[in-house]
Amino acid sequence: MIKSSNLSALALGALALTAPSLGYAQDALPPEASEHTVFIFNTLLFLIGGFLVFFMACGFAMLEAGLVRSKNVAMQCTKNVALFSLASLAYLLVGFNMMYPGDAWMFEGWVGALAMTSLEPVGASADQIGDISYASVGSDFFFQLMFCAATASIVSGTLAERIKLWPFLIFTIVLTGLIYPVTASWKWGGGWLDAMGFQDFAGSTVVHACGGAAALAGAIVLGARMGKFKDGKVNPMPGSSLPLATLGMFILWLGWFGFNGGSQLAMGTIGDVADVSRIFANTNTAAAAGAVMAAILTQVLYSKVDLTMVLNGALAGLVSITAEPLAPELWQAIVIGAIGGVVVVFTVPLLDSMRIDDVVGAIPVHFFAGVWGTIAVVWTNGDANIVTQVVGIVAICGATFGASLVLWGLLAATIGIRVSEEAEMAGLDSAEIGMEAYPEFGKGSQFV
Repeated sequence: MIKSSNLSALALGALALTAPSLGYAQDALPPEASEHTVFIFNTLLFLIGGFLVFFMACGFAMLEAGLVRSKNVAMQCTKNVALFSLASLAYLLVGFNMMYPGDAWMFEGWVGALAMTSLEPVGASADQIGDISYASVGSDFFFQLMFCAATASIVSGTLAERIKLWPFLIFTIVLTGLIYPVTASWKWGGGWLDAMGFQDFAGSTVVHACGGAAALAGAIVLGARMGKFKDGKVNPMPGSSLPLATLGMFILWLGWFGFNGGSQLAMGTIGDVADVSRIFANTNTAAAAGAVMAAILTQVLYSKVDLTMVLNGALAGLVSITAEPLAPELWQAIVIGAIGGVVVVFTVPLLDSMRIDDVVGAIPVHFFAGVWGTIAVVWTNGDANIVTQVVGIVAICGATFGASLVLWGLLAATIGIRVSEEAEMAGLDSAEIGMEAYPEFGKGSQFV
């Protein structure tokens, strides 16, 4: 057995022998990554973040399928596949360059470029890359497309169970090809709101409140479902599967790490990677706080926990932190997310009192919580100004609501947007897409 004194001497000797080599290895490391490395890691961040946000399309589909009645499940799934596909094409053909025009604005700071997306050549070399300090065009386009599609998904859930398929898809094309890209360019494309100093890190207003405003306009023009508001009462219409809705919520929660984390837009330095991890932690914390607050409030107000409120409370926490997921301390993320949960619990019955029928609660989650999150930026980000934040909210939401109201009105007056009473009673699965009502879970399935 070696004595402790001898062991200490051996350890000191070994350290002395290895010290020069350790110092050499440390000195050999570059102080900063090369431009090529920065480009590679930034591109990788966009691709990883993009496919996480892509998975949110599944989350929206499952959440909506679980919260609509069985006779409308297949219709909601059809809408979600179709809206994502159409958004992909509309954003490629028009939206991306409308949102990020560079120096090619049609109206400086207000309306971007009218041009189709183009990528770098196959096997591009460094001198063929437009900006080697950023990321590839393909990864940037892919990442931003996912945000655009999410905006349309918000509208889908609100208008469920009574809207025709094709008018909804026409609206989706205009929303994702024109309305969203134009309003988003005001901030993220370097437009007039960005010049004012408006702060919205990952899109509480640019994406979520925008989608909520479009949904609100549609709900007003479309009207409520048959029997939802009768004799001064709000009649509950339970969905097909709360487990499915819960799965959808958790998928959205997962996708939000890409949504917010990828919006750091850089992963080429130690600071960038540390910031991405900080964003992940704040995002998760806010979601948890929103869910817990919704559970507590519904217990206090209704004597029992309401699962649908808890699901939307988590989502409201996510939306609330999205405007500024980097700057807050973790305790601040708790407060921001918890207030998001409060917003949902009180705005759902507010909409009911106004006889506005939102099937999945998307307007409280995305519009009202999005507005709250954008205002909350002033608390944690010293560069934010309350007046500028309010101007940004009013501009984006007002423009989206106004344009959507006009478009929904035109569609209603021409081709019609609402199914007949008979079709609504029978269910949109059979009336709109020619399928029998989707069977209750556990009772067998026609698709097996």
